[in-house]
Amino acid sequence: MSAIQNRGIFLTLVAQLDRLARHNRQGSFRTKARYYEACKRFCAYLAAEYHLQKLENISGKHLVSYVLYLQDTGKSASTVKTDLAAIRFFHDKMSRPKYTLPTNSELGVELERRRFGQLDRTWSGPEFNRLLGKAMAENRDDFILALYLGRYMGLRIHECFRIDTAAAERALRENALTVKGKGGKVRTVPIEDERILMMLRKLLAQTERGHKLLVPDGMPTDRAINALELFINRYRNEVSDKDSDRRLSFHGLRHTYAAEQYTKLTEDGMSAIDAHYAVSRLLGHERADVTNIYLASVRKRGRDGE
Repeated sequence: MSAIQNRGIFLTLVAQLDRLARHNRQGSFRTKARYYEACKRFCAYLAAEYHLQKLENISGKHLVSYVLYLQDTGKSASTVKTDLAAIRFFHDKMSRPKYTLPTNSELGVELERRRFGQLDRTWSGPEFNRLLGKAMAENRDDFILALYLGRYMGLRIHECFRIDTAAAERALRENALTVKGKGGKVRTVPIEDERILMMLRKLLAQTERGHKLLVPDGMPTDRAINALELFINRYRNEVSDKDSDRRLSFHGLRHTYAAEQYTKLTEDGMSAIDAHYAVSRLLGHERADVTNIYLASVRKRGRDGE
């Protein structure tokens, strides 16, 4: 976690981590470095989310929260497990830890990578509108545009924060947004919601030419991204539908867009296979099994997403 909030608390935690690391003689140089960086990221999370002052006070609730955060940001099961091992490694070095940390099996969180297409991560309309209302109440035009881009264009969070003034101007001319996705793959997504155009114009007027629309000057891009992720985390429970078992995340907006596009195409008469490939192109994916992840909610309702 590279974005640092409550920097003073973060530095206090890192100083405690450094004391533990200085006396460590276990593990290879590579393992020690990997574990140290993992715990440093955990310190940043503890500072931002919990204002925790002492590493000796970490408990199971902190681990569970961090695991869910890592999963929401797309970390693999192996990465999550290694990070947990790193935290426990340094916890074992503490002279007076306040709590005994639970094992992975005791966390109550599924750590294994979920099978493709099994999990419905879509947002309902009311859920999206409630979070949008929170962003409006805080006058966060940057969050509003990012939420629109995820929900109505299927952009990844990193793709939203890459948009600069030149890309925005081109989008307004062409009524479509050209983005560079994973692996440098470029795709063009049509803009079908007037609110996106409205917000692009608004933020473009406020942004110096050549700069990024959603990243304030002097702020690292990953910190701006993390600010939005923390915003969603803060209001997740409040905006979620009652009795919902779906954990809302920004990436879930991409699922919502994919399911909606697939449904619209098939209802307009396109075959299932053609609709599947059309959605794949909009998402910037070539593998059918990856696109199937985004169509889990469609198949849950009885449609054939293959």
